[in-house]
Amino acid sequence: MHLNLRKVLVLMMLISSLSSINVLFASEKIDGKTNVDKTVVETVVETVVETVSLKVGDEGNTVVSVQKRLAELNYAVGTIDGKYGSMTELAVKEFQEDNKLQANGVISQDTYKVLMNKATQPSRSDSNNALRRIVRTAMSVRGVPYVFGGTSPRGFDCSGFTQYAFSAAGISLPRQADSQYYSYEKVKASDLRPGDLIFFTTYAAGASHCGIYLGDGKFIHAGTSTGVTVSNMYGPYWNERYYGAARVLP
Repeated sequence: MHLNLRKVLVLMMLISSLSSINVLFASEKIDGKTNVDKTVVETVVETVVETVSLKVGDEGNTVVSVQKRLAELNYAVGTIDGKYGSMTELAVKEFQEDNKLQANGVISQDTYKVLMNKATQPSRSDSNNALRRIVRTAMSVRGVPYVFGGTSPRGFDCSGFTQYAFSAAGISLPRQADSQYYSYEKVKASDLRPGDLIFFTTYAAGASHCGIYLGDGKFIHAGTSTGVTVSNMYGPYWNERYYGAARVLP
């Protein structure tokens, strides 16, 4: 009965993108126990990857397609070279304003659908592949207990967990939470995207706890009382302890 319920919830997520991450995370908690279902994990992975947007600095064939489409609609994009630069950003903003979308110059899912007349999400292939491996690895050890100094599926502390997840993508993070924070580009909370590391002040001043941002305000981390779990960064406990974020993936 419980297994059928979980499968139904996964199917519901596939039908509707609204609150998809919330539905999936809720569906994994059954009778107080965490069940790592491969179908759920893979669906979460793809849902997280789908939240990635195109913005200044991105390059590739998808950017070329966007530039060509904007040019067809008589927006000035400059050279169609597959590089998301300032001219492309300005053209996107103008398109968004004309179509009553949030005019931030970022190709989100909503902007992409209106611009390209299809629901395919923009792809940042190399980063997306790395993100898939990281999220898949992180989700696969959900429920593993917290162990101070732990760096393996026998038990994790917070930075040991993030280090383990990123290693699946061939990325070697520093061992300590504060070192992870200071080693990478800092990003604002308003600019967070899946795969970013987020940090909190808990048992010590500064960046003393860390996790991996998944989108929709959710992050996965190794909590001292919960083990590896998904939490809401905007909930009362974590919101008041938020310290900052760092971007590892390009």
